[in-house]
Amino acid sequence: MSLPTLYIAGHTGLIGSAALRWFGAEPKYRVLTAMHRDLELQDAKAVHLFFDRHSPDYVMLAAGKVGGILENKTYPADFINANLAIQLNVLAAAHCVGVKRLLLFASSCMYLRECSQPMAEGMLFTSSEPTSMAYAVAKMAGLQLCLSYNQQYGGNRFIPLIPNSVYGPNDNFDPEKGHVLSALIRRFHDAKIKDVDKIVLWGTGSPKREFLHADDLAQACALLLEADTSGLQLPFNVGSGRDLSIRDLADLVATIVGYRGAIEWDTTRPDGAPRKLLDSRRLHATGWDARIGLQAGVVDTYAWYRNNVKTAEAVT
Repeated sequence: MSLPTLYIAGHTGLIGSAALRWFGAEPKYRVLTAMHRDLELQDAKAVHLFFDRHSPDYVMLAAGKVGGILENKTYPADFINANLAIQLNVLAAAHCVGVKRLLLFASSCMYLRECSQPMAEGMLFTSSEPTSMAYAVAKMAGLQLCLSYNQQYGGNRFIPLIPNSVYGPNDNFDPEKGHVLSALIRRFHDAKIKDVDKIVLWGTGSPKREFLHADDLAQACALLLEADTSGLQLPFNVGSGRDLSIRDLADLVATIVGYRGAIEWDTTRPDGAPRKLLDSRRLHATGWDARIGLQAGVVDTYAWYRNNVKTAEAVT
């Protein structure tokens, strides 16, 4: 009897590579991947041909255009176009070939900028952080697309997940295009190597963020691919349940990297949402919980970065 096929879209990125590590060692699946040069997910015809040819049983949609605050503010049209196209094409093709389960990754930036904490799934579909509005709208559309397929055709085959600030190996460490944790690792590492005596960071450092290691997210995906979700309410928040201020994060990363210079804060720059802590009780009820603490996760991520500096710095 042949193994079921799991297609991981976006297997070279942060979330996709964590899934590839996890399921590559899992004898239950035949893992299917495709490089961007071989499959353009924004091309509907190419996506349908790929799904018709391989007919995957399971899909993890980890592909998409992502970036930090500056990238989102500068290229909003690129973000909304790319993410909408990828989601529309992959979900339509998955439906056509009758996949058993599809996991789509939305984003915590879909929640209100000023939102009661922790943020429960019922607070969605109101508004979002304006600096990432285009990306948030695209991800909200993908989430609603999953729910719409389930409603119209029955079952909970399409599962939207809302992870919070995922980090780990294969992240984007570009100081301008990456998310805060990976960007801090890169900046402090470069400053240490160049013996820079001062680093200036954006904002006040007071906003609080929750971080989730990509391997913990991969474990949640493994559970949800096989769990009985027929009676569960969707979507699922996926968070560690613990947050800290950006100022404390910067101090933690600086200590782990070994940067001993000064850290200054440019308060003329935007902070973003004051706090983003997810209420992940729905997912916890299935038996999942994050296992990797932030300090251990940052140590692991920085070790990967040091061993893969050329690869990490080539990511754009």
